[in-house]
Amino acid sequence: MTSAFHFRRMITMAYTYEYFQKSADFLRSKVDFTPEIGIVLGSCLGPFAQKIENPVVVDYKDIPNFLISTVASHAGKLIFGTVAGKKVVCMSGRFHSYEGYDFEQLVIPVRVMKLLGIQKLILTNAAGAVNTDYRPGDVMLVSDHIKLTGHSPLRGPNLEEFGPRFFDVSRLYTPELRKIALECAEGTGLRVHEGVYMFFTGPQFETPAEIRAARMLGADAVGMSTVTEALTAAHCGLPTLAVSVMTNMAAGVLDQPLTNEEVDETARTIEHRFSQYMTKIVDAL
Repeated sequence: MTSAFHFRRMITMAYTYEYFQKSADFLRSKVDFTPEIGIVLGSCLGPFAQKIENPVVVDYKDIPNFLISTVASHAGKLIFGTVAGKKVVCMSGRFHSYEGYDFEQLVIPVRVMKLLGIQKLILTNAAGAVNTDYRPGDVMLVSDHIKLTGHSPLRGPNLEEFGPRFFDVSRLYTPELRKIALECAEGTGLRVHEGVYMFFTGPQFETPAEIRAARMLGADAVGMSTVTEALTAAHCGLPTLAVSVMTNMAAGVLDQPLTNEEVDETARTIEHRFSQYMTKIVDAL
């Protein structure tokens, strides 16, 4: 017990500004431009990475002080390149607390992208639809979130170089970026909503009772990611757009069990349209 406590404390205390700078310096040595937009691709949404022109690909495992993705549907690569004329850095695969990472560790990717120079952040995820007006294949622009886990990625010593100890999150999901994304939805063939995302830690899917509670609290969709990245982005002043793909109806909405295969299948059916939509958004930002 004691050794585990000291190990966790050492991890927290090790996160100095220089810790993140080491990752950023390594990555700067691989590319000759400053990315404008950071993109995080969620479960089964990796095909968008194929749209990146003149890609420079770096495996997560080769980046100093970075994390390693353990989810099979996440490629685990950082990709630099161009989309719609914009310089981007794209995470093909993200990190989750259910993989065994502490919440404090989940600040790493966004802080590194901030140091690389990004001005805006786009987060994507696969989510379960709680709102019964939604259906699999729909897209939801996150307008707000609910997180009742009690954990925060900003726990521990604050790094003033990134942001203040206490910070406002009333505009966490930047309204101006959502407006642009809604306009870009025209002609994509996708049904696009705005709604509230509720964070669950996973890796198990939510229970029917939890989904009923989420609906009563005002959630439109549920998932196991995105919120930690959005909070980290808010702390360091990055305008953020979060885009959820409804890959299934949440537990108890339909009289059938949830499976990862259903998530994969839905993602495959819309991956082409979703990639086109993401390209339009990047072009418009």
